[in-house]
Amino acid sequence: MTIDAAMPASGVRILRSPHGSPAARARSTDGRVIFAIGDIHGCYRQLSALLEAIVADLATLASAAPPLLVFCGDYVDRGPETSNVLTALIWLARHPALDVVFLRGNHEEMLLGFLEQPGESLAWLRRDGARTLMSYGVAVAESDSDTLEEDCVALRDQLLDQMPASHLEFLRALPIRRVCGDYVFVHAGLRPGVSLARQEDEDCLWIGKEFLRSDHRFEKVVVHGHSWNSDAPVVTANRIGIDTGAYATGVLTAVRLDGSSIAFIQARVPAAESFEVRPRPIEDGRGES
Repeated sequence: MTIDAAMPASGVRILRSPHGSPAARARSTDGRVIFAIGDIHGCYRQLSALLEAIVADLATLASAAPPLLVFCGDYVDRGPETSNVLTALIWLARHPALDVVFLRGNHEEMLLGFLEQPGESLAWLRRDGARTLMSYGVAVAESDSDTLEEDCVALRDQLLDQMPASHLEFLRALPIRRVCGDYVFVHAGLRPGVSLARQEDEDCLWIGKEFLRSDHRFEKVVVHGHSWNSDAPVVTANRIGIDTGAYATGVLTAVRLDGSSIAFIQARVPAAESFEVRPRPIEDGRGES
């Protein structure tokens, strides 16, 4: 990956994909420019900076068809501003000048699971969900495990009291996949050896190393989030990974696809809190990302 242009004042940089990228067999975006955005995880400042950069980038492009924005899931948890992120995404969905697709990630799946069966979501609440609840003004007190489990229903009810109905409607309506031209967009990936039409939603939301380590040639080039080990996107012959750990690295990434052209736009905003940034292991199924 090489830096094509840099705009340090805005904390944004643009990177070009090297030769040998999927562009060798992915040449169609159905005549339109596509921006796919990686995992946001409650990082509202990074999202705002990236959207500003995308708008600026669009102004330099000549395309008759309206652009398509595809968000690859995981809008909630880990970062501090889940509520603000969802409000911004809903605003985008209502913007008449944009064609926007919001895909479901495994963290939206876990949040919906908490809303439906709070008593079975204790692990999510302890690891990631407390920050989401806090973004809606719902405090999760530190307590022993027995007390917290008993409190799950009350916390769910408080969250529903504070969460706008539009947020809940948004979460429940998220699709799993989107195909455009020679690309398929999905949160986690696809199961190798299974046709696109027969992919299970569970795999699309959760799959890890079986997908990441495979050289299987899928029907489409897969654009996905969910897995990261640095602040750099990943480009291989069969996939483009755009999760760059925004909640820990402060870097939120989008890939711009225009026919066979591939470029990346990254918003670099210091994370709101200090995290120990280290490579994450390749995910092995449910519960890892």
